[in-house]
Amino acid sequence: MSAWLSRKVSSLNLQELNEFDGSQEQKQALKELGKEFEITTDKLRSIVKQFTFEMQKGLERHGAKVAMIPSFVTGKPTGMESGTYLAIDLGGTNLRVCKVDLLGNGKVEIQQQKYIVPEAMKVGEMRQLCDFIADSVDMFLTEIDTDSYSETLQLGFTFSFPVNLRTINRGNLMQWTKGYCCTGAIGKDPGLMLQDSFRRKNMKVNVAAIVNDTVGTLMAHAYRDPTTFMGIIFGTGTNAAYFEKMDNITKWEDDITSDEMVVNMEWGAFDEERRVLPMTIYDNRLDRESINPGTHIYEKMISGMYLGEIVRNMTLGLVDQLLLFNGKSSPELNKKWSFETSHMSAIEIDTSSDLADTQYVLETVLGIPSTTLLDREMVKTLCRLVGIRAARLSAAGVAAVMTHCNLLPQDACTAAVDGSVFEFYPHFSHNMMKALKELFGEDVEQKIKFSQSHDGSGLGAAVIAMQVSKGNS
Repeated sequence: MSAWLSRKVSSLNLQELNEFDGSQEQKQALKELGKEFEITTDKLRSIVKQFTFEMQKGLERHGAKVAMIPSFVTGKPTGMESGTYLAIDLGGTNLRVCKVDLLGNGKVEIQQQKYIVPEAMKVGEMRQLCDFIADSVDMFLTEIDTDSYSETLQLGFTFSFPVNLRTINRGNLMQWTKGYCCTGAIGKDPGLMLQDSFRRKNMKVNVAAIVNDTVGTLMAHAYRDPTTFMGIIFGTGTNAAYFEKMDNITKWEDDITSDEMVVNMEWGAFDEERRVLPMTIYDNRLDRESINPGTHIYEKMISGMYLGEIVRNMTLGLVDQLLLFNGKSSPELNKKWSFETSHMSAIEIDTSSDLADTQYVLETVLGIPSTTLLDREMVKTLCRLVGIRAARLSAAGVAAVMTHCNLLPQDACTAAVDGSVFEFYPHFSHNMMKALKELFGEDVEQKIKFSQSHDGSGLGAAVIAMQVSKGNS
């Protein structure tokens, strides 16, 4: 492997691209790509400024791009609460049912079971889907022997579809996503319909809360760590939630006694007006060919569902210029979405002298007839450019919340993070922190800690059900 490429895999600068061993044309192409994907410190500052502006708009009025949705979740858990609660998570292939025992001192015990949702249930009547959920919960409770529970069990319902909440456990379904299209559901209350199924089956279960998974991520970690102020998803998609002062949520019209509430930012929609995000021709192509062109631009630049496709578009651009793979592609590489973000991770972490893992991805997985070491080094560079940009743009969102909440003068705090990109993508958290240091100084590392938080849809939903049952939400 070339010395310049092995020097420091967690960062990349334009000067290093000048030391690339390829032809003059290849060097120039990589240098131009480096400029396009570079997020300078000044650019970060302008993005943070626009981000805080859009946050403010979302807090002031309904219908803003960054929606800043009040979650009705108020108050922080202390970690000392105890009790038994249920949680269910519906939003994909499986329905997950959990019994969560909160033991105090931030400790928990969880029993869970997954049930495959039949395809017919996803497109049938909503009442049938709710009956299936109720039957699954009943089966789960029978399996774990809950006869000893005489009181009604409180349940947190992680319903991973857009819902316009009216209260903590009531709201209207806005639209279906993820392959679901049940009839008799749009505009109706999923919490109330599920509660009706429990009632008809004489089950002592109360739907205490409808939960957003990002809010759940925040509350799951807050039970274990009271300094937690923010929950973030960096995975297939992205979103964030944080504790906001009620006085700042000026669009809130109802009476409330709490001083703060968790706000679900829906930050993937940031800068849909394209004021500051530095979109390239490769981002524009991805956006045009996506199922939701023109929307969720921020999400498309930082999330696991999209990063590999950006690299694929860049790769094909170099192939078309006869600068990569001797101008030859493959049927697999020509397929949209064939270059997965997991391929990027494998390539970025490959430090072998001949980049053997990169060769395997390109030749065996993607079917490129043959690759040279120079080809592999170029693809590795593309992955690094896209990965570093994603981390720096992600840091901008975090910095916006920190700025808005004026967190730097306060005590150290924790951001709970879930998602495969944060957990598995090489150097992602390092590059995020590097960007935050550029914005706030070296001491920021003492002010904010990123902590992996799993199971927002299970533990988090149960913690919120607990909060509701004790009158804290």
